[in-house]
Amino acid sequence: MNPDAALKALAEPHRRTILTLVAAEPRPVGDIAGHLDITPQAVSRHLKVLHEAGLVDERREGTRHLFVVNPAGFSAVQEFLAGFWTEHLARLGVTLADPGDPAVGGKAAGD
Repeated sequence: MNPDAALKALAEPHRRTILTLVAAEPRPVGDIAGHLDITPQAVSRHLKVLHEAGLVDERREGTRHLFVVNPAGFSAVQEFLAGFWTEHLARLGVTLADPGDPAVGGKAAGD
C-alpha cells in the first residue's frame, strides 16, 4: 500500500479527530458529528477519504453503520516514517561525528 493517500488524509485536522474517536470504539456518523463542529454529511465525506486511504473500515450491526480504525492501513505510513527516520538519523549521526568534514555534510573550517 502506498502511504501517499494516508498521509494526505491525515493532514486534515477533522480526520485526525475522527480517527481518534473511532480508535476508542466503533461509532456511527451521527455520534462522530456530535463531537465535531461539522455536519454529518461532512463527516461522511471525511470518512470516505479515510476509507479510501485504508485507515478506517465500515462495520454493520443491524441497520447501523459503524466506523472503526483499520490498523493495517497504517502499516505503509509506519514503514515510510521508519525508513525516513532511519536514513536521516544516520546522516545526522555521521555529521555529528565529524562536523568539520565537508564530505559528510559538515562545513570546513573557515566557511
